[in-house]
Amino acid sequence: MKKLILFIAVLTVVAATVFFVCFRVPEQQVYNDYLRIHVRANSNSAEDQQVKYEVKDEAVKFITPYVRECVTKQAAMEVMSGLIPQIEDVCRQALKERGYTYGARAEIRQENFPTRVYGELTLEEGVYDALIIELGTGTGDNWWCVIYPPLCFTSATGDVQYRSVIYDIINKFFRK
Repeated sequence: MKKLILFIAVLTVVAATVFFVCFRVPEQQVYNDYLRIHVRANSNSAEDQQVKYEVKDEAVKFITPYVRECVTKQAAMEVMSGLIPQIEDVCRQALKERGYTYGARAEIRQENFPTRVYGELTLEEGVYDALIIELGTGTGDNWWCVIYPPLCFTSATGDVQYRSVIYDIINKFFRK
C-alpha cells in the first residue's frame, strides 16, 4: 500500500511538472542591446498623426548630437535620462508652434513591444528599454526607431547615420 501511495505521489509530481512546462505562459525575452525611441501621438486623427511626425523630427534633431557621442547603450541611457526635461521642452515647443495645446511627456522605461522591422533589422517581440515620448494622451499610433545603436538619426545633411553593432562590439573588445 505504501508503494502505491508513493507511486501516486511521484506520478502526481511528474504530471504537474509536465503540465507546468507544457502549458505555462512563456516569459518575455528582455533585449538589452537596444535603446528604442517611441513617439506616441495624442490620437489617431489625421492631424495628431501629422504633428507626431513633425514633433518627432524636432526631437530627433535635438537628440542626434548627443547620441552620436555614445559608444554604449548605458551611456545613451544616461545621456537621454539627463535630457528628459529638454526633450519635453523641445516637443512642447514644437506642438505650441503648430497650434496644439496639449503637452508632451518623456521618460525612459522598459516596455513590451511587438516584433518590428526596420530595414534589414528585425527587433523581436519582447521587453526593451525605450525613451517614450507621449504627446497629449499618448493613445495614438507611434513612430519608433532605435536610439542605440543609432540607426535612425540624421546628420545635418539629412543622411541616415548607420552604425554597426558588430563593429562596436569588436572595437569595445580590443579597447580593453
